[in-house]
Order: sequence, then C-alpha cells, then structure tokens
Amino acid sequence: MKGALVLLSLGLLLTVRVSAQELDPGKLLKPPTDTWPTFNGDYTGRRFSSLTQINKENVGSLSLAWAFQAHATGMQSMPLEVNGVLYIAGGNQGWAVDARTGRQIWHFARPGMAVSGGNKGFAMWHDRLFLTTPDAQLLCLQAKDGKMLWQIQIADPALKAFGGVAPLVIRDHIIVGTSGDTADLPGFLESIDPTTGKIEWRWDAMPKPDDTVAWNSWPHDTDVVTRGGGMTWITGTYDPQLNLLYWGTGNPHPVEAGDARLGANLYTCAIVALNPDTGKLVWYFQSSPHDTHDWDTVMTPVLFDGTFKGKPRKMLAQANKNGLFFVLDRTNGKALISEAFVPANWVQGFDDRGQPIPRRDKEPQPDGVLVTGGVGTNWQAPSYNPETGLFYVNSRETMGVFYLTMPGKSAEGWAGRDFFLGSKSMLKAIDVQTGKIRWTANTEGRGGQFGILSTAGHLVFTADMSGNLVALDASTGKVLWHMYPGGSLGTGPMTYELDGRQYVVYPVDGVIYAFALPGH
Repeated sequence: MKGALVLLSLGLLLTVRVSAQELDPGKLLKPPTDTWPTFNGDYTGRRFSSLTQINKENVGSLSLAWAFQAHATGMQSMPLEVNGVLYIAGGNQGWAVDARTGRQIWHFARPGMAVSGGNKGFAMWHDRLFLTTPDAQLLCLQAKDGKMLWQIQIADPALKAFGGVAPLVIRDHIIVGTSGDTADLPGFLESIDPTTGKIEWRWDAMPKPDDTVAWNSWPHDTDVVTRGGGMTWITGTYDPQLNLLYWGTGNPHPVEAGDARLGANLYTCAIVALNPDTGKLVWYFQSSPHDTHDWDTVMTPVLFDGTFKGKPRKMLAQANKNGLFFVLDRTNGKALISEAFVPANWVQGFDDRGQPIPRRDKEPQPDGVLVTGGVGTNWQAPSYNPETGLFYVNSRETMGVFYLTMPGKSAEGWAGRDFFLGSKSMLKAIDVQTGKIRWTANTEGRGGQFGILSTAGHLVFTADMSGNLVALDASTGKVLWHMYPGGSLGTGPMTYELDGRQYVVYPVDGVIYAFALPGH
C-alpha cells in the first residue's frame, strides 16, 4: 500500500508538471479564478477576484496552508498561477512551485550571476516564461523545466538601466519596459517576438521632431530631450475591444531642476494609450506636467466599464504618486474626475482635459520649498471592486522640503534634494463616481506601501505599516483578520481556487505564504 501511495504521489506530481507547460490565451481575457496568469490577474488591472469561499463571515478562521522559502531577499514580484503551478521570480532566479502544496518543481538561476536583485515577476505565453533582470536582459524560459531558451539585452546597464517590469503578453507580443531612476536615460516600450526575441516595434517616451506638440514641450538649446526620462517600469493594462494598451511613464530628467527643461516635457509622467500591434500613440494624459518632484505616473491604469453621470462609459482610473486621483474616458484620454485624495498644495487648477496645472512657486528652490501631495501612493498595485464601486489604494499624506542643488540649464541627474518631514499612512476607498473618499483605514506604523487585492467575498487583502497581513471589510474598512509574518510584504496578495479550495497568497521577503480555510 505504501508503495502504491508513493507511485500515486509521483503520478500527481508528473500531472502537475505536464499540465504546467502551457497557458490557454483565453485565460488572459477572463477574471481570475482558477488561474492568475499575469501581473494583475487579468488585463484590467482591477486585482479583483469573483471568488467567495473566503468571505467576511469566515475570514477570521483563515490559516496557513503552506509556505515556500524562495531564498530571495526583498522580493517584489507577483507570482503567476497557471494549471496548478505557481511561477515565482526574484532577481536572476525563478521557481515553479506546486500551488496546492508549496513543493518546488524546478529552480532556475542564471549561471555566473548574482542571485540578488528585484523584478516584478514573470509573464507567460503558451509554454514560455519571460523575465527581466537587474542587468536589463529579457530572458525566455521553458515553463516545464525552467530551461533558458534565449536572452536579449533591452537596455544598457553601464548607463544604470535595469530591468524591473513584469512583461505583458498581448496575443503574440511580449510588451516590456525598462527602469533607470538615477541616470539621464530615455524611457521606452518594446514589443518582442516571443519565439525569436526580435524587436517588433519600439515606442519612445522622448518625442521626435515630427511630433510637433510633444517636441515643442521641451527646450532645444541643449540635448535634454534626448535623455529626458519617462521610464516604463510597472506593467500596464489592455482593452481587447478597443485594442489599446495603457501604460504609465516615469519622471523627467534632470529630476528636480525645472529650468533645465522648461515646458510640459511630454511624454513623461503620463498615461499613454498605444496600439499594441504597431506601437502607435493614440492618446495621452499627463498627470504631472513639467514634474519637478519625482512624481512618476507608473501606477496601474485600472480599467472598468459602467455609467458615469447617466451615460455608459469605458473608464480608466489611477491614483497617482502626486496625490491626485483621476478617472478618464479610456477611448480618448479626457478626464471625468481630477481630484486630490491627499492634501496637494502644488496644484493651481486643471486644464480643459482635466490635466493639473502646477504652481511654479512649488518647484524646488535653493533655499527650499514646502510641498504637500508627494508619495500619495507608490507603484504597489491598487484594486477596484465593481460590486462596491470603490477604488482601494494605500496612501500617504506627506509634507516635504525640496531643495534645488544644481540650478541652470546644465543640470543633470537628480539636481536636487528632498526631505520629508513626516507622513500619515492609510488605506483609502475612493468612490469612482465622485472621486470622494468613502472610508479610510488607519495603517500607521513602520514599513512601506503595499499592493491590494479585493474579492467578491466582500474583502480587501493587503498589509499595514506594522508589518501585519490584513483582511478588511470592503464596505467599511474594518479589520477582520490579521497575521504577523515576521517580514515585509514586498508587492501585494493574489488568490486562486483549485479543487474547490481558495488560497490567498502573500509574498513576504523571500517567503511565499498561502492561506486557506481549514477543512477545505
């Protein structure tokens, strides 16, 4: 009997390995239930699950189902779950793990490379996995065994560029961006052929002379427009009906020296809508024109449909690092709502498209200037629950002093310094019909900001600033469950259901924790 059980176990493991070889592309078009096949679970970026087994009535009984030690510090990646297998990335490493038990199936480590470093996770196309690395490579692995098939260079690490983004799969396109916060580098998106690694198209955040409006938003008596920023380091979203790819771009360079780059500085600090087959720009919305405070717009552009003021709309919502919340018509990029969700004294008004008009006197000065609104939120993903109509975001109310250290047109790099005098952390639920705060949950303590998952079980899963993993009532913000894992949540939670059992997964430092209800 014992031998038969061993053979059965081996057979089940073999079944997992074989079934793990390929992702059904149709899963990318559906809300996540038995799979979590992309960075945000599906194309919308809502990070909402229709699963209800774990709900506000029983979440207090949630307990540890299994834990997997990934041996990766500071993990920021979002695991994928496909056909009962979790795919986990960390720096120059990757793991495949049985999603029911937490047992390792395979481990990949790049030969001769340091295992440390961060990235946001894998993308999956059919039987292949794609990973960006700290030295700005894109790797292609076999899903069945982790064997590397090819690698290409996507940016120059000698110029302090690095790979951090989790790629996005759209049909036969692997969409990938790049990172480089401390150097004067231009941002871009590329579409890569998944079978060959060849570049299909490239969109540059820095405009060309034939793009008159964008080109004239930069000065041309220096070379600043050739190196001006706009990094694309957090995964975007996609509308298959409109066939539009939505992505956020980072801050301009030099970062805090506005006189070196007078003008709006397109397409930095913007949400852009692109045709994923050609890379052609369809529209843009600039959330921080002429940014001088490092207010990236890389936060997730969340997609949802509904009515707005009595009219049906296809909408896009984003809570921004600059302290503003936007709801856009995603067919044309015009704002339906432009509203501060934390105090923001740098805004003097909004233009006819709903884009903010910055106050010149709140740009960094040699003797300092007091600014509120910065780090309203960060890159960690928010969530939108279509059942409550609420957009959930971990936020901070901050006040800082910004100093200009390199004035004039020759400025480069950061060109300034900023000191935050204090902050107040909280989770906010924003009504997408009005932009007003419906409720606030205090999350004060130590630690960073965290990603969010909401579910049809009337729950919001995240972490608090004291390091606790928490579940809250989606309508009130009341804490219903908490657990202290002894580390810090580096990204956000995700969920899936297999064999009638729902799991909620939290990556904490280098450990993946899976929670479930006992008896299921």
